[in-house]
Amino acid sequence: MTSRSAAEYRIEDLAHASGATVRTIRAYQDRGLLPTPERRGRANVYGDTHLARLRQIADLLDRGYTLASIKELLEAWDAGRGLGGVLGLVAEVHGPWTDEQADRITRDELHRRFGGAQDDQAVAEAVELGVLEPIPGRPDEFLVPSPQELAVAVELHGAGVPLTAISGHLRELRGQVEHIASRFLEFTTEHVFARYLGHRPPTDADAAEAAELVRRLRPLAQQTVDAELARAMRMFATRHLQHHLGADAPIGSSPAVGEPRPVLLPPDTIGAVQQLVGPQNVAAFVAAATEREVQARTLDALATSHLKSR
Repeated sequence: MTSRSAAEYRIEDLAHASGATVRTIRAYQDRGLLPTPERRGRANVYGDTHLARLRQIADLLDRGYTLASIKELLEAWDAGRGLGGVLGLVAEVHGPWTDEQADRITRDELHRRFGGAQDDQAVAEAVELGVLEPIPGRPDEFLVPSPQELAVAVELHGAGVPLTAISGHLRELRGQVEHIASRFLEFTTEHVFARYLGHRPPTDADAAEAAELVRRLRPLAQQTVDAELARAMRMFATRHLQHHLGADAPIGSSPAVGEPRPVLLPPDTIGAVQQLVGPQNVAAFVAAATEREVQARTLDALATSHLKSR
């Protein structure tokens, strides 16, 4: 690198400064992601614009964008369309979706909080699930992305729930929560964000407005889930208590006679019915199947009664 009015790099120097390989830089050039370097004799000379572009590409790749979508963004930038709003939208979506702060925990502290017994298999499962993240160069220390989630596991284990059951429950719960998040995103995209994402990439003004909406709407999904979870927990906890106490009369409020009553079905059963008749027909299918079963049992009871009377 020389130090004149602006920095200049050979390709090897540019690779060292950016963290990319020489092969990667040449591949980006071939795909049109980098501006053409200045040719001096038999050598290509790169500048600070190339270094900044490589850092932009690396940042967008880290955020999950493909090279094709990155090329669209950079072409818009080169055509004079500002990308401040677009990059602000990217940063808003990839920013933290919770106020919770990550923490660290040592392996010894982890074992102590879970009763003192060393369980490397449980630790490996926690790492696989992302409850713990290894810290490079520190084999006896872990990053805890969600201390709340770890604290719940500690309380459940202290109450007698095996670690394998906790891991299995988390896997099942995660799948259900991801489905809720996906549906909420589809819902808000259809009714709110579709008008801002008509261009690829969106205009700078549209992206900036969409980023502001993300900031405003971000808490709504969690608030909705919190309220619905509290309602469902009260309903099912009351029902379970009534069942285990063997009470004849319902505890608390219950649907009036003739009104529909919610029935708890296993997730696997619901999934099988959805595959058979589609999500929109699950309730009708369950009702029809129940009616058919009741009718069959009524017929059996009538026939049995008649045979006994004879």
